[in-house]
Amino acid sequence: MTSRGAGTAFSRKNYRLSTEPEKSKVTGIVNSRLLNDYLHRVFTSADGNQPAAAYRKHLTFQNLQEHLERLLAEENGSEESRDQVAEGRLGPSTVVLDHTSGFEGLLLVDDDLLGVIGHSNFGSIRATTCVYKGKWIYEVLISSQGLMQIGWCTLNCRFNQEEGVGDTPDSYAYDGNRVRKWNVTTTNYGKSWAAGDIVSCLIDLDEGTIAFCLNGISLGTAFDNITRGAGMAYFPAISLSFKESVAFNFGSRPLRYPVEGYRPLQDPPVADLVKARKLLGYLKNVIHIGIDVTEGKLVEKDTSMWQLQGEPTVLITLAHIFNYFSPLMCKVYLVEDVLMTFLLSILERGGAVESHPLIQQLLDLMWLLMEEYEVHECLKQLLMSLLRAYRFSPIIPDLGLQIHYLRLTIAVLKHEKSRKYLLSNVLFDVLRSVVFFYIKSPLRVEEAGLQELIPTTWWPNRFTKEGKESKEVKEESAEERLRRRAYERGCQRLKKRIEVVEGLQVQILKLLLNNKDRGGGEASRYIFLNKFRKFLQENASNRGNLTVLCPPEYMVCFLHRLIAALRFFWDGHKAKTPAALSSEEAYVPPQLFYNGKVDYFDLQRLGGLLSHLKKTLKDDLAAKANILIDPAELQAVTMDDLDEDEESATSAAQSQRPSAALAIGGALARPAWLSSPTLGRANRFLSTAAVSLMNPRRPLGTLEKIKVLTLRVEQRTREDIEGTHGNEGLLLGRPPEEPDQPITENSLLEVLDGIVMMYNLSVHQQLGKMVGVSDDVNEYAMALKDTEEKISRCPKRRRDIHEELLKSQKVFSEKLNHLSRRLAWINVTIYSKEKMQDIYWLLRVCIRTIEHGDRTGSLFAFMPEFYLSVAMNSYSALKNYFSPVNSMEELPGYEETLMRLAAILAKHFADSRIVGTDIRDSLMQALASYVCYPHSLRAVERIPEEQRISMMKNLLAPYEQRPWAQTNWILVRLWRGCGFGYRYTRLPHLLKTKPEDASLPSLQKPCPSTLLQRHMADLLRSDRDLAPSFLNSVLNQLNWAFSEFIGMIQEIQQAAERLERNFVDSRQLKVCATCFDLSVSLLRVLEMTVTLAPEIFLDWNRPSSELLLRRLAQVSSSILERHKAERNLFDRVVNLRLPGLESVDHYPILVAVTGILVRLLVDTDVQGTERATAVLLADPCFQLRSIQYLLGHAEPSALAAAAPATDKRHFSLHTYTEYISAEELAKVEKMLNHLSEESKQAAATTLPTSEEDLCPICYAHPISAIFRPCSHKSCKACINQHLMNNKDCFFCKATITGVDDFTKPASS
Repeated sequence: MTSRGAGTAFSRKNYRLSTEPEKSKVTGIVNSRLLNDYLHRVFTSADGNQPAAAYRKHLTFQNLQEHLERLLAEENGSEESRDQVAEGRLGPSTVVLDHTSGFEGLLLVDDDLLGVIGHSNFGSIRATTCVYKGKWIYEVLISSQGLMQIGWCTLNCRFNQEEGVGDTPDSYAYDGNRVRKWNVTTTNYGKSWAAGDIVSCLIDLDEGTIAFCLNGISLGTAFDNITRGAGMAYFPAISLSFKESVAFNFGSRPLRYPVEGYRPLQDPPVADLVKARKLLGYLKNVIHIGIDVTEGKLVEKDTSMWQLQGEPTVLITLAHIFNYFSPLMCKVYLVEDVLMTFLLSILERGGAVESHPLIQQLLDLMWLLMEEYEVHECLKQLLMSLLRAYRFSPIIPDLGLQIHYLRLTIAVLKHEKSRKYLLSNVLFDVLRSVVFFYIKSPLRVEEAGLQELIPTTWWPNRFTKEGKESKEVKEESAEERLRRRAYERGCQRLKKRIEVVEGLQVQILKLLLNNKDRGGGEASRYIFLNKFRKFLQENASNRGNLTVLCPPEYMVCFLHRLIAALRFFWDGHKAKTPAALSSEEAYVPPQLFYNGKVDYFDLQRLGGLLSHLKKTLKDDLAAKANILIDPAELQAVTMDDLDEDEESATSAAQSQRPSAALAIGGALARPAWLSSPTLGRANRFLSTAAVSLMNPRRPLGTLEKIKVLTLRVEQRTREDIEGTHGNEGLLLGRPPEEPDQPITENSLLEVLDGIVMMYNLSVHQQLGKMVGVSDDVNEYAMALKDTEEKISRCPKRRRDIHEELLKSQKVFSEKLNHLSRRLAWINVTIYSKEKMQDIYWLLRVCIRTIEHGDRTGSLFAFMPEFYLSVAMNSYSALKNYFSPVNSMEELPGYEETLMRLAAILAKHFADSRIVGTDIRDSLMQALASYVCYPHSLRAVERIPEEQRISMMKNLLAPYEQRPWAQTNWILVRLWRGCGFGYRYTRLPHLLKTKPEDASLPSLQKPCPSTLLQRHMADLLRSDRDLAPSFLNSVLNQLNWAFSEFIGMIQEIQQAAERLERNFVDSRQLKVCATCFDLSVSLLRVLEMTVTLAPEIFLDWNRPSSELLLRRLAQVSSSILERHKAERNLFDRVVNLRLPGLESVDHYPILVAVTGILVRLLVDTDVQGTERATAVLLADPCFQLRSIQYLLGHAEPSALAAAAPATDKRHFSLHTYTEYISAEELAKVEKMLNHLSEESKQAAATTLPTSEEDLCPICYAHPISAIFRPCSHKSCKACINQHLMNNKDCFFCKATITGVDDFTKPASS
């Protein structure tokens, strides 16, 4: 090793040579007297007393080693203490989990044999060491808060997939998930635990008791009089369900919460601990004592500003200390107990981390005086201990513990050489460094001190019937106003404290994103980029295996901190380069998606697989981006596709080998996140089938192929990313549509791309999950309000009821107090205004990226699908998840952003460049939701007219061979509020039922769009081919949906009439209700078409108008006929009121049909009315009684049969006066009168027709068409409808070449 200051070599073997007296003048070592005083002051005896100068030995560097060894050997009673500790314990001195025989089920055990993850229903495992006498303790770090039973068991305990620790005699367990204790039977015990808690398990074999502590707080004695005696020894043990994880500390690290009188199962390294503390004391003495060479005396120094300054005397003294100190610092117990404690004490004086340069000096010393492998191991263990301490520290009001550990992490990472080593080898490879950016939410608010921080609680208590907070401004009482303001002040206090932690977390990321530290290799940012990309790959390519994913709650916090750090550097670059874009204008340029400089793994592109796009769009890449695809690469891709069968055959052959470990090792990826805070480089998979194997970090097989392809990208340098002269780096292949303007540093573009990917992976789902706490507050607030109303109405004589209501009121109030404080924490950490602005910024980034990509034409297909997904999901999150706390309308540029997103949805839901069915469905659903809300619908109306018309034309495409239900829903929403009796939010018969979630799109108030309706009408009128194809497809789907519905309610009715008890499948009920809802929505689209463009049905100069009108009359008559009788099939099923069929009722479907008939028979001109009337009366299914039924005119037979039941109510439109206007009812009366008159006239003038003259297909109309060449006959309506889908004759299956009019000869 070489000193940077002195330039003199001091290796551990030869540094004593430099202390020879004759070299003192050359090296600058002080005179012997001063050196003797200095060394005696530094190396004091164990008692701290120094003998008088006359009696102490003269010290020089030549005899210092001997003196130091003698000091270190003083009072080392390790042997005696070790013998004492070993009494009462059996097993290896190093205690780990027994991965050879002491387990049941499937388990994944970390490489240190201390962390375990459940991989089966209920796996169990015990430790390698047992105890039979004395008092013992071990700790369990809870990484997930699910179902686990932790405690003690004997060797004779036998577990299985159903019974674990505590379910058998002589096994005892605590379960913080269900808050119970287990020993064959179970009773309530303790408190609920949460991820980040530490459970201490204590056993006293002298008294025969077992107890547990949670975060150092005793839960009391759980079991007493446990079995003791000969042959009874207890092992630490755990049973845990699938995906649950913990880490054990048997004593390999200092116990976080030691209990007096109890010993850890594994002895602490007492001898090494004494040595380390002595050596640390000597190191402190060196820092405290300075040498004043000019005065020839020793002086006290300010330790905070201590610097080495190349003093040879001090340096050689430190070299002696580190000669013994360095090997000790490779041991995890000593690093955590000695080194970390010392470094934390340096920062305890307060002030900024920069005001404590001593830590930087100490790290310099470590790199100078320790062997490289020792420094590496020491730093790894130090960061590991810091992360574990941060993660498992309890939440206290000022978050002081978390702040303390984060400050030391920053201080360590400020050291350039240490930072680069940790980034390259530890932070993403061995540690879960994302934990540093997570702020856990306290499950128990009283322990977190939130009662003191937020003494006054408040919750909204003004609700609508649907359960949402009322938007009507009501007068707030003075008491309520005071409570709300006090609660808000408490929330602000909490926010300020959490912002301190968040600021420190952002500082860590700023250090990792530093691109100026290029001394000694790549800058930190480029190391971080490659590790960050690898992190994203592991989370993206293992989406099906939950055990390897970074928990979404960590991802949320990581995303926000990374956005803050990214924008800091982005705007810093803008300040230096005015031509660049600010972070408010950030986007990802399209060339990143196709130039191969950024690895997107196997993520789906908008146009399909990347290999397919490279083959089909290679000419466009060459022409637009000047990128040539190597033919050899295309050939290689093709050969890979062809070799898939061979690879599967090879893997099948491998699976037949006798080694079971190979098969399991290839199938299971190692868990990266749910066990102890270390990832490790290996992992043991345990199964009862007798396998115990070391797994590689990632499964072999297909992922290895990916790694080979992406290895070059993982090892990129600064030049590969930022580019150099003549090399554009990540921006290679700029298309002509992209402006030639600097955006920002290329490396920041890749970070931004990774942030978008992170949001898509798991952040959005987590944002939706945490809204549940707010929903719980609303439910309890409604329950409390209801209880208080009951108390006010309770008669005074009913004291028993009054007392029960008071108890309920107390329970609800306590629960609300707890939830309101917890909600305050969640609102600050997840749903604050600043977090909302981050998500909004991300939405705008995605919108700009999509717009730039869209301009590139065919190259848009290279964009990953997740950009469109994040654009839709981030908007949904802003609208639905943040709205209880902050309003989206307050965000800057909100209206413009809404319009730009609407333009993207309107254009791309039918974009031919997008081939993935999932993303196309998502776009369609997003557009459907968009048109349900007035503010977003107005945004759709503000997009350019050309795009609006194009959107409507795509919506009116035929329904066959595409997902049409969402399309139909969009059209229905554009019409809702204009149709006949179609102004309701909830169906009339559902108003008295339990309110649903009022935020659902289907429960929004009607907000029709007359502008888009006008576009639809113009398109249907102007395009003579569009209208028939669209309407025929709607009628076809309506026939299918209604037929399916009728068939299902027949089955339901038959099941209900059986005498034996039976149950209808809930899925069948759901499908039945869906078919009914589809039928109603299709009818509303037909009503919309008839209203907007009646000439499509009534102008018979159009070739298909008559056929469309006949089909419409046929389906309308059929539906009315099915509903007219009081005791028909539909009526009986509706009266059953089965769960799942709530939406099935007379009103929605009958009113929709009525709207169609009124538009055709009343609201059109005379000629149109005559044609519609003639077609309707000619339909064989039509009966006038169906129209009478709508107005409550029951059939005479029905009235006679129902005479005794005078209270029987008949369906009538007159009973829905709140939903149907008087004008609409008058039109129905007019239609009934008109049809009555016309039917009488038709009956009087119609001549009897013989059966031979009727169409042999429908038997409703006379024969009017003859087919060529076979000469078979039918009516025109039947043959026209048949020829739409089939060209074969009804009867002889000959191909029909033409159809001629047929008129029966008069002589016949």
